[in-house]
Amino acid sequence: MKHLLKIYVLIFLSIVFMLVYMYFSLEKEQKQFDKNINGLFVIQAKEFSVNLEKNLKLHVKKDVYLTLKKNRKLRDRLAEELTVLTTDTYKYVYILYRDSYGDYRFLVDANKPDKGEFGEKLNVNKRVWNKAFHSQKPLLFSQKRFDGLWMSYITPVVIDGKTEAIIGVDFSSEVPIRIRKSTQPLDAGFEYIFIAILIMLLTLFYQTILNLKTKKDSITDPLTQAFNRNYLRDLLKKINIAKYQIIMLDIDHFKKVNDSYGHKIGDNILHDVSAIVKETIRSKDIFVRFGGEEFLVFVQRKKLNDRMAKDVAERIRKKIQETTFDYEELSINITVSMGVTCTPEHFKNSSDAIKHADEMLYIAKKEGRDRVICSDDMHKEVKIDTSLHFNEIQEAIEHQQVICHYQAIFNTKTKKVDKYEALVRIKKEDRIIYPNDFIPKLMYTNLYNQLTKIILEIVFTKIKENQVKISVNLNFSDILNNDIFAIIIDELEQNRAFSSWLIVELLEYELIESNQIFSDRINIIKAYGVKIAIDDFGTGFANYNVFQTIPIDIIKIDASLIKNIDHSEVSRKIVHSIVVLTKELGIETVAEFVHSKEVMKITEELEVDTLQGFYLAKPQENLLDD
Repeated sequence: MKHLLKIYVLIFLSIVFMLVYMYFSLEKEQKQFDKNINGLFVIQAKEFSVNLEKNLKLHVKKDVYLTLKKNRKLRDRLAEELTVLTTDTYKYVYILYRDSYGDYRFLVDANKPDKGEFGEKLNVNKRVWNKAFHSQKPLLFSQKRFDGLWMSYITPVVIDGKTEAIIGVDFSSEVPIRIRKSTQPLDAGFEYIFIAILIMLLTLFYQTILNLKTKKDSITDPLTQAFNRNYLRDLLKKINIAKYQIIMLDIDHFKKVNDSYGHKIGDNILHDVSAIVKETIRSKDIFVRFGGEEFLVFVQRKKLNDRMAKDVAERIRKKIQETTFDYEELSINITVSMGVTCTPEHFKNSSDAIKHADEMLYIAKKEGRDRVICSDDMHKEVKIDTSLHFNEIQEAIEHQQVICHYQAIFNTKTKKVDKYEALVRIKKEDRIIYPNDFIPKLMYTNLYNQLTKIILEIVFTKIKENQVKISVNLNFSDILNNDIFAIIIDELEQNRAFSSWLIVELLEYELIESNQIFSDRINIIKAYGVKIAIDDFGTGFANYNVFQTIPIDIIKIDASLIKNIDHSEVSRKIVHSIVVLTKELGIETVAEFVHSKEVMKITEELEVDTLQGFYLAKPQENLLDD
């Protein structure tokens, strides 16, 4: 539909351009034709004037005025000669002189019906005639009269360097007028067409204004004049999220404002806060009312790794904090909390980036409000979408670019590091590639087996150097894979003295209940002193039957339960039940995703044994004690 509209507009503009071109071309041609016709008459008038000048000079050697005044016969003869020249076109041919007062008077006149007598004054345009008189050069003068366009060809008669007289030839032709009359219907037709086009253009312009207004109203929040969710839906379909950082803003305790002062005051605050935000951001940034008292700002970034959105958010927060909102007799001070997605390119899509900003906002509110939190502040690690081709992964393995980052796990009581979790990475030049971007491509290949062996070698080297407990992640399928199981046993044999420092975290265990081979192999691994941990317990396929199937040493409580534990009573009760059961069974518990002080405090109160999360420590290449 949009393309069709563009075609219509293009055709319409082409027609307008063609008509305008034709109109002005015709006008130009008519003017050129008039000029050419008039040029012919001017040539003829010039010839008349030249001949008259020669004839006059033959009879008069000097002082034309005195000669003609004394010699009436000469005047009559010249008049007869002038009369011969007069026609329907060249109606007036005469010779004038200028008196001492600067007035022009007749010497000879060829006009029989209304002949000017010798010495009779003729009213002329003195400015024009004086110009010819003084310049002593012929001059063409045009003037409009009631009966058409008249032209005067004025020729000075110069004798001995002095202007003695002026020859005037007045002429007019009906030819241009007739041509004009013949083209009047065409001119009128063009005028009607142009009037019709003008009306169409004005109508189209008016309709366009209405459409734009309707469109603007449909995508604009009427209260705050920010874009609304309709606009946001369209924006997310076409935006390159990597070019924008995202701020999610929430007015602190806004419900209390509405309850205390009424919705009218609440609306005023929403309007005024929006005005502050719009004044602070740039024209190329995008401001959206996300819902209620929540807003989104898409801050266009200049380059990767900048902190522009964080700086913009801080300026907004400070301005709102320093503003007193006065309404009638009320003076209200408010604050805002903001969450920022500083690295949107790390997320698969715009929705995930917005969700992350929402998570950061939640943390900002939980940490006391009136603050800005972004992933950099929380040391939140996100997965970069930089997936490698299979041959690139192979090259990285061959060139020893596989490394491990280690995230510390803290003892709840002593607050000291109890163990680490090893997280595999590929370090390629100056960028880090995360496991989701290369491991799926290796599954069920020999290269995956090689990677497993490399990880175990790296971890055991770290254990030998530091004598600390380190966990590695293995899938359920890894244990059942004969080649990988053989690699695991081989590494345990080679490092038997340090195998008790190793922890195996099982990532897949949905089928273990009915798989005797799996259970037997787990027992073999455990015989080397290796601790067995179940990862992400509490969601998905996790159930209490797992305790009957596997000799478990550690349970890692799933992050989805821990991250909401400070405001979800259900999550708290589930975690409590897990802790009670594991204590009865003598199994250690680990709380994942400890992202705030409040979450850490609650997990300690629930007597979770150890804690892991970005609030405590982020994954890094070296151990904390290094």
